[in-house]
Amino acid sequence: MIVGAGFAGYTCARTLAKLAKGAAEIVLLNPHDYFLYVPLLPEVAAGVLEPRRISVSLTGTLPGVRLVLGQAHDVDFDARRVAFTDPEDREGSLSYDRLVLTVGSVNKLLPIPGVAEHAHGFRGMPEALYLRDHMTRQIELAGAADDPAERAARTTFVVVGAGYTGTEVTAQGARYTTALARQNAGLRDDPPPRWLLLDLADRLLPELDVRLSRTAERVLGGRGVEIRTGTSVKEATSDGVLLDDGEFVASRSLIWCVGVRPDPFVAGLGLPTEKGRLCVDEQLRVPGRPGVFACGDAAAVPDLTRPGELTPMTAQHAERQGRTAAHNVAASCGRGAPRAYEHHDLGFMVDLGGGQAAANPFHVPLSGPLAGAVTRGYHLLSMPGNRARVAADWLLDAVLPRQGVQLGLVRSWSVPLDTASPELARVPRGSSGDTK
Repeated sequence: MIVGAGFAGYTCARTLAKLAKGAAEIVLLNPHDYFLYVPLLPEVAAGVLEPRRISVSLTGTLPGVRLVLGQAHDVDFDARRVAFTDPEDREGSLSYDRLVLTVGSVNKLLPIPGVAEHAHGFRGMPEALYLRDHMTRQIELAGAADDPAERAARTTFVVVGAGYTGTEVTAQGARYTTALARQNAGLRDDPPPRWLLLDLADRLLPELDVRLSRTAERVLGGRGVEIRTGTSVKEATSDGVLLDDGEFVASRSLIWCVGVRPDPFVAGLGLPTEKGRLCVDEQLRVPGRPGVFACGDAAAVPDLTRPGELTPMTAQHAERQGRTAAHNVAASCGRGAPRAYEHHDLGFMVDLGGGQAAANPFHVPLSGPLAGAVTRGYHLLSMPGNRARVAADWLLDAVLPRQGVQLGLVRSWSVPLDTASPELARVPRGSSGDTK
């Protein structure tokens, strides 16, 4: 049984199905019926890709794997059962012989007044869809406003966190809102939308190679993005954000991309953790719990390439850990030998939109259109499905203007920042999941 269908869980299920060849029952417990290719989520928010393009069907691409829709909330390790709640709020439980925990991560919170109430994260599809509507709505409301101060506030967007996600959201969002503003008759005489990217670190992409940081800074600076390093938010209100240097920025948009933390589900298991992540050995086994494995963002996997450290919480590691976990589950059943997880990163790619990217595949630094082409090629190869549809959307985006319409399907209250399920939009109790 596998809990969670992110990069680690999906890869584990797919690899196990190939290894088992029908000789074992493989159950995948997940709140929704798709694998989300998170690296392209900023392009959904910016109207480049349609949501279903990066939502890969679990039942359609995992033959031989039984999908159970539900949110796990407890594990009885002695009875070998996992308790869950399904999408219609019904309680259920599943038994297992081997268990792989790949529950992933959620938005990282900081104790800053007003942030939980006024900021929106960027971890799941509902948040991306909300941001797409929100940016569109702010541009349209600004175009209809007579007060210059209101127009300025509605066309000012503040992103906190200049890591991988925050940089891509800013890069894609700036292009999207600028295109919408140009189409809006009420804003043609106004300056382009203002974007601020804040981070306490001393540079963009602080966790990546400095050459990638310089490329990203050059591209974002060319689009008018104000990059404020060594700066963060002191307080957030409905009218704007107060920066820790004392400046108040009038804005209706605070986008929270400061990082991630392990799913709160891990804390309730009663097992040893490190930095909030479930302790495992180099073979991804949970000590003291035979037949239980964990990998991905929720697991504190020892990094054998950097003794004494843990593997970073990245999709690159999660995917490969899922594959290793599958082989070790099979080995525990008598097929093959167990493996220790070891992986040297192959470089990173940051898509900056407009054919631009910062990339260092195999640690060879690239920038400009070449980096953009390599980055998109990498994503197409990495996606387990929908490749032709993604490529078609990219082609259409290159030759047609963006469609700036808001559908209003995801409300602000349905995607709170402080949630254990960023991949699910909150719905009114008793609505049975219907959108109201």
